Amino acid sequence: MAKKKREDKSGAAEAEGPFNAAFAGLAALKKEADPGEAIPSPPEPAPARNEPAGKLGRGKIVVRKEKKGRGGKTVTRVEGLSPELDLSEWARRMAKALGCGATVEDGDILLQGHQSDRAAEWLRGEGAARVVVGS
Repeated sequence: MAKKKREDKSGAAEAEGPFNAAFAGLAALKKEADPGEAIPSPPEPAPARNEPAGKLGRGKIVVRKEKKGRGGKTVTRVEGLSPELDLSEWARRMAKALGCGATVEDGDILLQGHQSDRAAEWLRGEGAARVVVGS
């Protein structure tokens, strides 16, 4: 069985060059633009909402896993963070970066699962001076 030949349904003549008819008008606009005209620079990025990295804590930050009293489930406790931090915001950021659940309990951040090494590496990347991984 022979294939049917395709008909041009657009009804428009083919545009010059590799572009289709939708971009044909851009060539005319490009010619009209003044070559000496300065291209506006992109706007400056907004300042990050992150807390300054120096506020993570002056002492050591201890990251350790726990199972006791949790029905056999493993959690990772991050303690030693500065008390003036918004811990719920940091818990949300850690959970998003590590791909796990997180909550704040007794001034510490709890991460679901065994995330000790990954959490310590993330905290170092955020500018924490001393991060200790416990057992």
